[in-house]
Amino acid sequence: MALLDELGKAIAGGAIEIVDLTAPLSPSTPILRLPEPFANTIPFRLEEISRYDERGPRWYWNDIHTGEHTGTHLDVPVHWVSGKDGHDVSQVPLKTLVAPAVVLDFSARAAEDPDFLLSIDDVRAWTAEHGPLPDGGWLLYRTGWDARSGDQEEFLNADEAGSHTPGVSPECARWLAEEAPITGLGVETVGTDAGQAPGLEPMFPCHELLLGAGKHGLTQLQNLASLPPTGVLLLVSPLPIVGGSGSPARVLALVER
Repeated sequence: MALLDELGKAIAGGAIEIVDLTAPLSPSTPILRLPEPFANTIPFRLEEISRYDERGPRWYWNDIHTGEHTGTHLDVPVHWVSGKDGHDVSQVPLKTLVAPAVVLDFSARAAEDPDFLLSIDDVRAWTAEHGPLPDGGWLLYRTGWDARSGDQEEFLNADEAGSHTPGVSPECARWLAEEAPITGLGVETVGTDAGQAPGLEPMFPCHELLLGAGKHGLTQLQNLASLPPTGVLLLVSPLPIVGGSGSPARVLALVER
């Protein structure tokens, strides 16, 4: 118990900070909007059951109406046809849910170009400076997009040509899926793919390639600017929905200060 005791004392004393990377979940939380004829998810909604009244005099509670892929959420392999024989959200390995993470900051590039795509060379340049990607860990991709999360239209940034949000090039997605040692990719945008991903080859390459390789996605993260490039321990807490393709999740980061 010595290690856990030390960890608890470090958290209580502030030597290890807990950073919340989760977007608040409410009816105003931005959601993905797919064009016709594709079906879309519903916005988050609470439906009151009782609130200290005749329906329940001493308690308050609600039914929850939401999609699996709403707000900060986890994507698992069965979410995509390329991973349809993989695991669901109730079967995610626990070592994926508690794992090291690194933060690649390309917010300046995304500010210049909302359609910026992360390349293999970008990742290799980062690793040359900071060291290798974590084996079995997470690559968290900072673009500064969380600053837009209070407004659906600004967050999706769409026009007649579709949504314009940063993402990952198809070549880099394939490299992350097939060669990088990570368990998943985390982003600040509404999904792991760029807004213009329907026009890439393959379409939606992060979904197609990473989920097809048995890896994972985390979306709509916040506060990545508060994290160092390395030395992060990520805690991901999705609901263990049997048969689920994903789940809203509370995502926390432990950082030594």
